[in-house]
Amino acid sequence: MSAPDSVIELANARIQAREMKDFSLADKLRNKIAQAGYEVVDIAEGYELREKAAFITLAFARDINPIDLEKEVSVAMIVDGYTDDALESINLIKQHSDCGIVILSIGDPGRLVEAMDFRTYLFAVHPGASWGDCANVLLQKIQSTYVVLVDPATRLIGDAISPAIDELKKGEFVAVGWRGGLIDTDNEWRSVIDKGVGEVDALHSFFIAFTREAILETGGFNLRAVYFHNADIEMSLKIRQAGGRLLQMDLPLELGRHHAYEDADPAYRDQQSEKNLNRLLDRFKGKSAILSPRR
Repeated sequence: MSAPDSVIELANARIQAREMKDFSLADKLRNKIAQAGYEVVDIAEGYELREKAAFITLAFARDINPIDLEKEVSVAMIVDGYTDDALESINLIKQHSDCGIVILSIGDPGRLVEAMDFRTYLFAVHPGASWGDCANVLLQKIQSTYVVLVDPATRLIGDAISPAIDELKKGEFVAVGWRGGLIDTDNEWRSVIDKGVGEVDALHSFFIAFTREAILETGGFNLRAVYFHNADIEMSLKIRQAGGRLLQMDLPLELGRHHAYEDADPAYRDQQSEKNLNRLLDRFKGKSAILSPRR
């Protein structure tokens, strides 16, 4: 058997778990074996280990199984092209945190396979997947108490995750982020004014830490949001409407070139951004009671 000893140990532990009828543990061990690049196949004599692809490709993100990296905190990242930039971001997350990492690649993941290890889960979906749907799947499938949505262009220059999670644990806020602001009511709710650190109406998806269960109760992101721009603001207002509070913090982060916006086809970017904005306005414009205190 050519599999490493560490993988064989996992496979043997899975057999023992199945014999004890602890099928939940057996499934977790199967996932760990898969993360190590092997597939375990049950046979009459026990099992076989076969090398498998480093990642799973699915037609739809919703088809993935629940992901349990046995971490209280997991980072979720949606990557749509520019995979080298995403790999740089992931390596910095690993440098400054011991959290789990789940990468959803829309299309070919390229060099992202280099990030694979026991704390990192990678899967790919066919091009054209909705950003909102992908974000919801990550929130639904990642079995961690806290999920941090990180944009591939965001760079950790220190431990940004621990202070955000510490704030969530206090229970005052259900979402904590790096950039955001107050809805500009003078501009007919069409923009956000960055007022710096403090309670806000909206957080941008460069970096947002969520208390997972609280966000799932709001219904998550809009499935019709093909593109990310303004979808994060609509989600933020859904949280506010449900009684949740959002906090903007100073965190050790910086933004590289934001290819998903700066290098997107302008016609596509503007069209999809406007669609997201119009849905937001139809649902929330004028409902000032849901906004955070003005400052």
